[in-house]
Amino acid sequence: MCGIVGYIGHREAYPIVMKGLKRLEYRGYDSAGVMIYDGDAIKLCKTKGKVVDLEAKASKEITTNGTIGIGHTRWATHGIPNDVNSHPHLSNSGELVIIHNGIIENYAPLKVELIKRGYTFHSDTDTEVLVNLIEEIQKKENIKLGKAVQIALNQVVGAYAIAVFDKKKPDEIVAARLGSPLAIGIGEGEYFIASDASPFIEYTSNAVYLEDGEMAVIRLHKSMKVRKIKDDSLVDPYIQELQMNLEQIEKGGYDHFMLKEIYEQPSVIKDTYRGRLHANEGIIQMSGIEDNLEKFLNADRIIIVACGTSWHAGLVAEYIFEEFARISVEVEYASEFRYRNPIINSNDVVIAISQSGETADTMAAIKLAKEQGAFVFGVCNVVGSSISRETHAGAYTHAGPEIGVASTKAFTTQITVLTMIALRLAKAKGTLSLSDFHMYLQELELIPEKVKEALETNDRAKEIAATFKDAPNCLYLGRGYNFPVALEGALKLKEISYIHAEGYPAAEMKHGPIALIDEQMPVVVIAPKQGHYDKIVSNIQEIKSRSGRIIAIVTKGDTQVRELADYVIEIPETSDALSPLITTIPLQLLSYHIAVMRGCNVDQPRNLAKSVTVE
Repeated sequence: MCGIVGYIGHREAYPIVMKGLKRLEYRGYDSAGVMIYDGDAIKLCKTKGKVVDLEAKASKEITTNGTIGIGHTRWATHGIPNDVNSHPHLSNSGELVIIHNGIIENYAPLKVELIKRGYTFHSDTDTEVLVNLIEEIQKKENIKLGKAVQIALNQVVGAYAIAVFDKKKPDEIVAARLGSPLAIGIGEGEYFIASDASPFIEYTSNAVYLEDGEMAVIRLHKSMKVRKIKDDSLVDPYIQELQMNLEQIEKGGYDHFMLKEIYEQPSVIKDTYRGRLHANEGIIQMSGIEDNLEKFLNADRIIIVACGTSWHAGLVAEYIFEEFARISVEVEYASEFRYRNPIINSNDVVIAISQSGETADTMAAIKLAKEQGAFVFGVCNVVGSSISRETHAGAYTHAGPEIGVASTKAFTTQITVLTMIALRLAKAKGTLSLSDFHMYLQELELIPEKVKEALETNDRAKEIAATFKDAPNCLYLGRGYNFPVALEGALKLKEISYIHAEGYPAAEMKHGPIALIDEQMPVVVIAPKQGHYDKIVSNIQEIKSRSGRIIAIVTKGDTQVRELADYVIEIPETSDALSPLITTIPLQLLSYHIAVMRGCNVDQPRNLAKSVTVE
């Protein structure tokens, strides 16, 4: 969940590394550090806080000239966020420098052994143990850095993406990965190392994504060598052309990435179905489905595994798959699924959902499902990510880079992909009438315009936010397709404003949560005209009779709920099954404005990180 950056080449390394760290802060921002080698000495600076704090400190403490550098922005695992625990870490000799994303699970016994051999430790991190283990192997075996790294990594248990520099070999950096992503950008006489491609997109469009269990020795003026960590065998790396562009990873005039990404949803939903959905011809064509159609049609059930917002998208998909395609669906937290000895059969299809494609628990669930003989299909956003490589087949959401830690456009594009899959299966199975199938295709094609219309509620959401920004708690209620939206709305508020919020099925309110309702409790009710409208009206009346303050999301022209609710946000009408794509928009805006008004860091909420690559 940390971000790592490295550069070796002919340019000044410091500005490249610092800019890269800023782009990777979504991965962690407890502390940050940088190492620059100026041709003579290692210049190291690190600090608790964000990259801007590091910049301020580095400008006073170190000279920043040099064409080799590595940097790190941290999400704390071992050791509290402070200057000492920040990366990079030095070996005892001061000659080796390491940055690390991941967890070394057996660091404690290794540390005990190294202490016996005379090593001292200044931090509480597992990373300092790893760099000293490499140094010990290097001295004991009298071998080069690359070989020492390989031997050390065969002795550790855990997950990592690392970059290691040796002052004695000042023309190379050794990088390796297992369970945490690592990209290597290849330029003219220069190399870039990063957790994803965003730090080097303006310098090169050619990148190698290391596979699990691979390491690379990157040398100036020489071709990169990639080897298997386990057996030292050479690997012929696949160089791919990056599809990302610089504009996608900058704010584009918005105050925050989150707001930009909320407003990108009309275009990215269109990008998600572009080339796949042909409403006029009555066709949905997705190569990952077409090539494996029989697997889906013969499936006894579909198991969806995901975490966080992706899990909520999976819950929406459960309703849609069962309604459209009449296939039994189970939705599991990946973090629970992997540990509870689940029953998985060869006739099961497992759909794994992840924005980053690197989520550690979801990756583990995929491996478990494959071991049990299930067919595994991935839905993710990041091209070339671990999940896209580990699954049998899949579909990209094409949402573009999502920098804001609180997911928005990933949620709606995941639902879009999953809806298209359900519709394609429904057509193949004949579980939807032809007229209904065409209706849903046409309605899905209209969703971007309706999302754009829903975004016009921004000013209304801002007004309501001003009223409730100081509320200590909030309840979100929805029924049917919009129960998962209630969960997602509550999660957004929790994540970025730090207000305690809970999502519930509206009918469950009377089984406990109704005890919380009084004149201080805001209750957000998702009440579109389609679906269980009369039932939700009854639930609203129950809230009203207990003096709850009601914020209702309603279909344009609604009169019944308007009379009961204290505040109303109107959205355009769509079919019940597709309504989550619309109802979620005002909830995103409401959370955003409340967080801004509370002075919270919207893009980088406390204690969170975008890509959860540790358990």
